[in-house]
Amino acid sequence: MTKIAELLAAGRTFSFEFFPPKTEREQATLVETLRDLQPLAPSFVSVTYRGGRESRQRTYDLVTGMLHTTSLNPMAHLICVAHSRLELADILVSYRKAGVENLMALGGDPPADPSAGSGELVHAIELVELARAVGGFSIGVAAHPAGHPKSPDLVSDRDHLAEKLRRADFGVTQFFFELSEYRSLREDLAARGVDAPVLPGILPVTTMASVARTPSMGVPAPRWLVERLEAADRAGGAPAVRQEGVEIFTELCRELLDDDAPGLHFYTFNRSSVTREIYAALGLAAGPGSGPGQGHGPGPGPAGAGSRPTAPGERPAALAGRPTGGTGPSG
Repeated sequence: MTKIAELLAAGRTFSFEFFPPKTEREQATLVETLRDLQPLAPSFVSVTYRGGRESRQRTYDLVTGMLHTTSLNPMAHLICVAHSRLELADILVSYRKAGVENLMALGGDPPADPSAGSGELVHAIELVELARAVGGFSIGVAAHPAGHPKSPDLVSDRDHLAEKLRRADFGVTQFFFELSEYRSLREDLAARGVDAPVLPGILPVTTMASVARTPSMGVPAPRWLVERLEAADRAGGAPAVRQEGVEIFTELCRELLDDDAPGLHFYTFNRSSVTREIYAALGLAAGPGSGPGQGHGPGPGPAGAGSRPTAPGERPAALAGRPTGGTGPSG
């Protein structure tokens, strides 16, 4: 396994984000996605966590399974809410014992279960400090180009982000749609004396339904993007919308790389085809249809000791469907 901070110090990183499957159908989709994306040799992959015992175990199983049975270099997400300080410390120690070295420290959304409690730690910066006390982690934090929804204003949001990044190793942004948003974020951090790398988060919008969902996700699509996709829809329906979306986000990725972004982090929603097409368009790897061994990664690949690529037709042990009560964080 390789720490993300070390990869970023060596050059650009290209990475993907997944969520742990809840159902057999989601599991089958993720198995296929991992097989499609693993040949692209991502620098690392991140695994989300919603909170709660079952989600905690699913994240742990997927992260440790990836670490020990694939060539992927995983980063675990962990949130403050609905945990005591002792529970969080136990989870962190469990990850270190398993060999996990990369962590995304997040505040987290309030739990859906009102009986779950809010937890002892309030802000992600407190979780960063706890992970530092446990030791051995390369730590990332979230950055919001438009400001966190709970922040009273952009200035205070940038101040808080700067403090997080002084304690963490790197940041990953919420998705956005225009280079100017990312550039403004980096300029604001530089003005505060912060030079930690911040990876742009990329969420390609390739359907009209996903355009409609962006406001509920906290980042409404700008009018120019909606108009381009609507024009594509009138001209050729869903296939044309998808192609236009791929072109729009390839343009954004190219602009970011030209602007010296330290890499790209793709929110995949456990799907692979759009990410592979953007990779190919950027000249980073072989495109759709490339088989295992044909893709060529865009930067330093994972270096997990003892890890191996999953053989074609083999079900990754990371998705072997371990029972919830198995080894890993408890509480």
